[in-house]
Amino acid sequence: MFLDANVIFSAAYRPESRLRRLWGLDGVTLLTSGYAIEEARRNLDNEEQRDRLASLVSALSVLPTPPPPWPLPEGLKLAEKDHPILAAAICARASHLLTGDKAHFGPHYGQSLAGVRVLKPSEYLKSP
Repeated sequence: MFLDANVIFSAAYRPESRLRRLWGLDGVTLLTSGYAIEEARRNLDNEEQRDRLASLVSALSVLPTPPPPWPLPEGLKLAEKDHPILAAAICARASHLLTGDKAHFGPHYGQSLAGVRVLKPSEYLKSP
């Protein structure tokens, strides 16, 4: 499962974030990219949050961001800043991309893009 920057950010932002449950799921490999981690880190406010981020990241498989041209589905309408996120999830052959980015990924929630199902984290956590 590939985690977008906003999922990692939210899990690090508050110690009681419900998203931290993702890190305790059995049989799930959590993936992300250096690009996503850097975006999350840039948006955190203080050292305590960045320390939580470092702890969370240590339990992730961090993948390189593939260089352009990215293997995105033809005709996909997605903000350019999100191309590296989806491309990394596709290249990693992730089953899911979890993102809270409703503005950009919202139209794709529940869809499979090049084999990667895009979901809100809360939807994934509800599924059996």
